[in-house]
Amino acid sequence: MGVKRKKIGAAGRFGAGYGKVREKLVEIESKQRKKQKCNFCENGNAKRQANGIWECSSCGKKFASGTYTVKPKN
Repeated sequence: MGVKRKKIGAAGRFGAGYGKVREKLVEIESKQRKKQKCNFCENGNAKRQANGIWECSSCGKKFASGTYTVKPKN
């Protein structure tokens, strides 16, 4: 009889055979879905619209930044 294992969050949709890929995907998606700080108004309200495009819901600005997370302005 096999051992029942816990699915790895949202990456459980891939099933068996994608071990390392699933782990990396969970890591990236968890960072991506957290609240991100806007580079202009410094609030945690930036949401990802597309690959590298972010929009702040409080100040309404659209800006380009990192693919999965907002990179801080230097």
